[in-house]
Amino acid sequence: MTSLTASLARGALTSPFKRAGRPDATLPPGRLTRPPAPVAPGPLAAYGRICGFPETGALPLTYPHVLAFPLTMRLMTGRAFPLPVLGLVHTWIEITPHRTVQPAERLELSVYARELTPHRRGTEVTMTTEARVDGELVWESSSGYLSRHRRDTPGHTPPDRAATAPEDLPAHAEWRLPGDLGRRYGAVSGDRNPIHLHPLTARLFGFPRAVAHGMWTVARCLAEADDPAGIRGVRADFRAPVLLPATVTYAADAAGNAFALRGPDGRVHLTGAVGRHV
Repeated sequence: MTSLTASLARGALTSPFKRAGRPDATLPPGRLTRPPAPVAPGPLAAYGRICGFPETGALPLTYPHVLAFPLTMRLMTGRAFPLPVLGLVHTWIEITPHRTVQPAERLELSVYARELTPHRRGTEVTMTTEARVDGELVWESSSGYLSRHRRDTPGHTPPDRAATAPEDLPAHAEWRLPGDLGRRYGAVSGDRNPIHLHPLTARLFGFPRAVAHGMWTVARCLAEADDPAGIRGVRADFRAPVLLPATVTYAADAAGNAFALRGPDGRVHLTGAVGRHV
């Protein structure tokens, strides 16, 4: 986690010197790679506990994202990355498991920046992560991160991909989220973004209270899946922040192919869709 802390510090220093929305902006070429390494059992167990995954079995579907996050931060805080990392908002993620991954397997991880897209609220960058075992691509994901700024020309509005209106999905569980959830998940994942840690640091970025990690909400929802080995793809869109402490409702259709996280006032925080092997 030391390298991740260094990346966060570097991001804080370099962000004021970067200007989002430059017409000549380009992404850094190439990729960053972590050589094959086993999954450390202690951090994996801690991650499983806080997200609700079983203590044994296959690697949680979201865990390669956590393992590769230090690489992602190194790339996004580097001089060649055009957007300021402070204030970036994780807007969506797509995960494709090509096969089940076991914790004992040695994962090689790589990350690269794929494209910059004009967005109605600024500029969105797509980051791609890949995991390999002995050269075989076993898992990959793409994530959208939004840098908010004013635009001189209109950007795209993301389409609503929910097959079922999230308000219509039946409730399955109610979760009470403590005020320190962001600090606890940050300690496990290494993602210590100030908006997640404390009300005081969250207010610096316009939030009245600390915000739950989006990747925690995705992981917690996927931990409810009846047949995780049958999942061939996941798409999740982060719709509104979860301010901590909070009470949220997990909702899903009967087949578990569509899910959502809602607040007590009906506000939709997260929508998701799961593709399954037939």
